[in-house]
Amino acid sequence: MQLAINFKQMESSDALKSYAQEKLDKLDKMLDAPGEANLVLSIEKIRHIAEVNLVSDKLRINAKEEAETMYSALDGLADKVQIQIKKNKEKARRHLAGDKQTIKTTPELESLEK
Repeated sequence: MQLAINFKQMESSDALKSYAQEKLDKLDKMLDAPGEANLVLSIEKIRHIAEVNLVSDKLRINAKEEAETMYSALDGLADKVQIQIKKNKEKARRHLAGDKQTIKTTPELESLEK
């Protein structure tokens, strides 16, 4: 995964960069195609904010997390993105599988058969 990290209102840190890279690499394994992520880390007064825009093939994910520390914001952000990836995969799986049970049990067809 290609990762671009931007820091706003704070100094860049190698520890934060490596931690963010580690978190997003775990999410990259869940994606079907190579992804590209833009991560923005910022501080506003006492809020630590992490935002990500992830693009992979037809999948686009935007997430934002606020926390007391930047590490916890990155953890929450990774959880949100993971949930969105799973949700999208489940949606695609259901779409491809079709819902064959409803065709057999529709009330209109039962009334026509009688």
